[in-house]
Amino acid sequence: MIIVKSKNDIPLRLTKERWSHIVLRHPELDDQKERVLETVTDPDLIQQGDFGELIAIRFYDKTPLTSKFLVTIYKEVTDIEGFIITAYYSAKPSERRRTIWKR
Repeated sequence: MIIVKSKNDIPLRLTKERWSHIVLRHPELDDQKERVLETVTDPDLIQQGDFGELIAIRFYDKTPLTSKFLVTIYKEVTDIEGFIITAYYSAKPSERRRTIWKR
């Protein structure tokens, strides 16, 4: 298990099980774990999810696909606990979601 801190300074865990799930659904992320963690610790922007989750987004010029935004979805459960839910590459941030923080 890996623990990093979110932009809000909340410890977020990424378990082996969760990482396996992410890579199974998004194989292009297989060697991108450091970028996933970097996206939650140092995002370009954060959007509000539909069910209390937060969506950290960071742009990368070069990815296994092309230039893309890395989207990492996570949940801050308490002031001292949270977890990463999933991650994937996207062409652009969602236009329908509310941006709650921007660099």
